[in-house]
Amino acid sequence: MILNVKSKNKTEMIDITSAVRDAVRSAGRESGVCMVYSPHTTAAVTINEAADPAVARDIMMALDQVVPWKADYRHAEGNSPAHVKSTLVGASELIAIEDGQLALGTWQGIFFCEFDGPRNRKVHVRFI
Repeated sequence: MILNVKSKNKTEMIDITSAVRDAVRSAGRESGVCMVYSPHTTAAVTINEAADPAVARDIMMALDQVVPWKADYRHAEGNSPAHVKSTLVGASELIAIEDGQLALGTWQGIFFCEFDGPRNRKVHVRFI
């Protein structure tokens, strides 16, 4: 299954948990593993707290401090920081499926991390 994700900002974390839950339900999976994968070199997927939106803002702020937008980057396209952030966060997550549900912790959500938006993106959801 492929999810379409539309980012609105240059950098943002978009909660895709409900869309992934719908994919699990639609696939009729009772157990196994759900892989959520971003095929983009300037975006990522992560799991973190979804209850307080300040957490996502704090993560993006910290990534901006670690990987500043202005530096002596060589990539001509001008989006090197997005590539570095994507590498640091990672392209995929694996989530256990138990009793037809994603085995996420109480506060956890699945996020698509945009580092070079706004763009129309795709997220692959596969089952093992």
